[in-house]
Amino acid sequence: MSFKLEDDVLPAYIYAPPLPPPRRRPRMVRLLVLALASYTLVRLWGLHLPWCHAPISRPANADKILAQCRALPVLPGPPAGFAERTESDRFEPDTPPTLIVNGTIWLGGERVVEGELYMDGGVIRAIGYVPKELYENEPGVVVVNAQGAWVTPGIVDLHSHLGVDSLPGLEGAADGNSLLGPVQPWLRSLDGLNTRDTAYTTSIAGGVTSALVLPGSANNIGGQAFMIKLRPTTERSSSAMVLEPPYGLWNGTDVDPEERLRWRHIKHACGENPARVYGQTRMDNVYRFRQAYTAAAALRDAQDAYCASALTGDWKQLVNQVFPYDLALEALVDVLRGKVKVNVHCYEAVDFDGFVRITNEFKFPVAAFHHAHEAYLVPDLLKKTWGGAPAIAMFATFARYKREAYRGSEFAPKILADEGIRVVMKSDHPMPENSRHLMFDAQQAYFYGLNASLALESVTSTPADAAGFAHRLGQLKVGHDADVVVWDSHPLQLGATPLQVYVDGIAQLSYAPKNVIDNGRTYLFLKEKQVEELQVVPPVADYEAEAREVLEYDGEPPLGPKEVHEGGVLFKNVQSIWQRDTSNELSEQTLGGKEPLSTGEVLVKNGNVICTGSCAHLAFSARVVDLRNGSIAPGLTTFGSAMGLAEIKFESSTADGYAYDLFSNNAPVILNGKALRAVDGIQFGGRDMLIAYRSGVTTAITAPARLEFEMLGLSGAFRTGAWNKAEKGSVIKPVTAMVIAIRHRDIQPSISAQVAGLRQLLSTSKEDEMWWDLAHGTLPLVISVESADIMSTLILLKQEIEAQFSSSMRLTFAGASEAWMLAKNIADADIGVIIAPSRPTPLEWEQKRTLPGVPLTDDSNISLLLAHNVTVGIGVVWEWQARNTRFDAIWAYREARGKITKRQALELASSSVNKLLGLGDPKLQVDLVAYQGGDFFSPGAKVVGILSADKGVTELL
Repeated sequence: MSFKLEDDVLPAYIYAPPLPPPRRRPRMVRLLVLALASYTLVRLWGLHLPWCHAPISRPANADKILAQCRALPVLPGPPAGFAERTESDRFEPDTPPTLIVNGTIWLGGERVVEGELYMDGGVIRAIGYVPKELYENEPGVVVVNAQGAWVTPGIVDLHSHLGVDSLPGLEGAADGNSLLGPVQPWLRSLDGLNTRDTAYTTSIAGGVTSALVLPGSANNIGGQAFMIKLRPTTERSSSAMVLEPPYGLWNGTDVDPEERLRWRHIKHACGENPARVYGQTRMDNVYRFRQAYTAAAALRDAQDAYCASALTGDWKQLVNQVFPYDLALEALVDVLRGKVKVNVHCYEAVDFDGFVRITNEFKFPVAAFHHAHEAYLVPDLLKKTWGGAPAIAMFATFARYKREAYRGSEFAPKILADEGIRVVMKSDHPMPENSRHLMFDAQQAYFYGLNASLALESVTSTPADAAGFAHRLGQLKVGHDADVVVWDSHPLQLGATPLQVYVDGIAQLSYAPKNVIDNGRTYLFLKEKQVEELQVVPPVADYEAEAREVLEYDGEPPLGPKEVHEGGVLFKNVQSIWQRDTSNELSEQTLGGKEPLSTGEVLVKNGNVICTGSCAHLAFSARVVDLRNGSIAPGLTTFGSAMGLAEIKFESSTADGYAYDLFSNNAPVILNGKALRAVDGIQFGGRDMLIAYRSGVTTAITAPARLEFEMLGLSGAFRTGAWNKAEKGSVIKPVTAMVIAIRHRDIQPSISAQVAGLRQLLSTSKEDEMWWDLAHGTLPLVISVESADIMSTLILLKQEIEAQFSSSMRLTFAGASEAWMLAKNIADADIGVIIAPSRPTPLEWEQKRTLPGVPLTDDSNISLLLAHNVTVGIGVVWEWQARNTRFDAIWAYREARGKITKRQALELASSSVNKLLGLGDPKLQVDLVAYQGGDFFSPGAKVVGILSADKGVTELL
C-alpha cells in the first residue's frame, strides 16, 4: 500500500472517484473467467489447509518487528537516572573542571543563592556550597572569582535561523525556505546548517548557548527543526552541534528498544507567508494541513493494524507484508503519536482558530505558537488547543510591519502571563532581531509589566521546557548541562553583558583577566568592575492601566494625549532637568544642588519652561503633575526608517510608494531630475509614530524611501505627535538634507558608477541650485553607506569637491557599520556619522567588519568614533525601532564603560542627530519630555508629558 502524499491529490485509500459501469462481456468469456477464478480460489484454500502444510512460522526478524511495534506508543524523554549523570554526552575531553566562587546564582523563580557553582564533565556537579572532595583531587581546576556577579543558565532561543540564514547574507548561504511545495515535512534544517555562520560567536557573546533552528515560514509545513549548541566542536560538523539528535537521524527507521526516544521538532506556518508564496488563501492553508494530516492518520492506522497482528502473534496476517512506512509522511505520523514538538508560525485570531481546530480534529498538541501578535487577545481560544495552551514565542516590541502584526502590543507578555499562558521571548535571528540581543526582549517585556522571574524564564527555562529539554537546559541544577552565563550586571538591567559564557562547561569568551596559577589550579578574577546600582532588579513603571486599555480597544487603543494644556503645568519632585546653556550645549541641573532646581519644581506655560526651583507661588490654577523623582530632558529625534511614509511596511497601499533613483532612467520626465521631498508624502497619526512620541521621540527626520530600507531624496523634519500637516508646528523644517545611498545591490549600478554619478552632479553643481548647495555646505548631504572602502572613496570625493570650489561640504555617513575603521580619517575630514542601527549586525558582506563591542571588543563603533571627536548620532532601520531610541542611548552609555558621558549619550539621540541633519539652528524650538519615576537614564522611567514651545502646549499622556 502506498502512502505517498501528492501536492494536490489525496491518496486512493482516502478518496477514489466512482468507477465507470462495467462493460458486458460475451457469455463464453464470462464462463471462462468464472472457471479460472474458481480454480484459483480452490488452490489458494488448499495451500492453507492444516492437513496440507504446517502453520506459518514466526519470521526471522520477528524480534525487530516487535521492538518497533512496542516503541510506537512510547513517548520521548530522558532515560532513567539522567539527572544523576556525572558526564555529559557532549563532553569534550581535556575540558578543565571549573569552580565559580562568589557568585549571585539565580536558580529560577525567586530563588537566588550566593555561593559557588562547580562544573565538570560538561555538567553541573554542585551549586551553593561545593564540597572540597568534589574537586580537590581533580587536576587543572579553574577557579573563577565572580566578585558578586549574577550567574544564570545559558539563554535558549526557541526560534532561530542560525546557520540556515547565515551571516553575512550571501545567496549561497540562504537555506531557510524551500519553494518546491507548501507541504514538505520531510525537509530538515540540519541539512542546511552552515558551520561557518559568523553569528554563532556574536550570539554566544549575548549569552545564547542553545537555539532551535527552524526552517523558514514560506511553507505550511516547512520541515523538521533541530536544537543546537552554538559552540564550535572538535568534529567541526553540523551534526556535532545537534543536541540529542533523534535516533532516526543516523539509523533510518531502526529503533533501539534499549534507548529512550528523543524529541523531534517540526515547523508549521499559517497566515500570510505561505499564502503569499504559493498564491493561497487562508482557506487553502487550513486545507493543506487537513490534507497532510489525513494522509498521516491513514498511515498511522495502517501501522497500528500491522502491529496489532504482530503483537498478538497473528503472523499469517502479515505474510508478504512489511511495516507500512513513507518517508514523506513519517514525521507527521510521529506528530500524531505525540513524539514531535510542533512549532507554528501564526499571528492572527483567525489563524489560531483554524489551527486549534486542526489539533482537535487530529488530536495532537502544539509546543508553541510563534510570533503570535494577537495571542494576547484570545487566551481562551489558545486554551482549547488539544493537550492544553501552547507556549507563546513572541517579540517584545517588534510589530506593525505587516497586517498580521498590526495589533501587536508591548503589554502582550504581561497579559498572557496573567492568563496563565507560558511566555517565551525569541529572536527569529537574523531578522529582525539579532539573537545576541535576545535578553533585550526579556528586558523590554519586564519593563512593560511581565514579572521579573517570568521575564528571565522566558529566555531560559520556559523555552527549554517547550522544546522538551527541561531535563538538561534552562536551569542551573545538578545534572544539567554546564551552560552558564556570568553577567556584568543583573541580566534585566538594560545593556547587561556577559563576562563569561560556558557551553558544555567550556569557556567561550577570550579575555585576559588577572590570574594566578597555584598547585596546578588557575585562579581567575573577572576583569570588569561591578557597578553597584546595576546589580539589582531595575525598577519599572506601572502599566496596568495601559494593559487594560489595549484589551478594551481590541489591540488598537487610542495613542493621543489624555490632556492638552496651553496654561500652566507645575511638575513636582523633579530630580534633574537637561537644558541648553548659553553656548548651546546640553547641561544638567540636579535636585539638591544650587538654584535653580533646589526644590525640584518646574513650571511650564504654553509649552515653555518659565520657572525652575520654587515655582509654586507662580503656579496659579496650574495642573500639578508629580514626577516622583523624575526628570525633564530634550525630546529625541529618530532617523533612518520610513517613519511617516509607511504605516504598514509590507502593505504598499499604506505607504508613500517608490522613490525614483537618481541613477536610473525610470523617473518621469516631468520631474526633470528634481529630487523628491519626503515631507510631501508624510502621513500623520500612524501607530509607530505615536508610540514613538509616547516614548519620548518627538521629532522624526525622514527621507523618501526606496526598496525596503533605503532612502533617496530630500529629508524633512516633523513632529511625531502631530495629527496633520496643517496643524501648527507639525512640520519643523520641510527640507533638512539630501539623502542618498551608495550600496552594493543587485539592481544597482556598480559602486564606481554610483560614485561617478555623484561626482558629476556635485562638480557641475552650478547648473542646479540644490547640488550647488550640497557642494558648498549650505545643505547637508547624507550618504547611506556601510563599507569602509566606499567611505574612503567618499572622503576623497569630498576633498576633491571642496578643492574645486574652495568650499566646505557638510557630509554625514548613515548606517556606517564599518566607520570605526576610519575614525581618524572621518574626524580629519569633518564628516559626521549616524550609526543605524546603534548596535550593528553584519547582515551583509559590506557590513562584515562591524565592531561588535563588549564583550568581544573593548570599544564599540560609537565609543571609538567619539574618542576621535567625530560628531555621532544614532538611528534606526525599521519604523517600530524608533520607540526604543532612549533605550539605545542608555545602552550606548552603559556599553562604553565610562568612555562617554551622559551628556554625550543623550546627544546621540537628540542634538547630534539634529546638527548632522540640518536642525542644528539654536533658534529652532526643541520639545522637552517629562519622565516619571526616574531620570532619562532609568529604563523604568515613564514618559508622562511633552512640553512643546513651538506648538504652545503641554501634552500629558
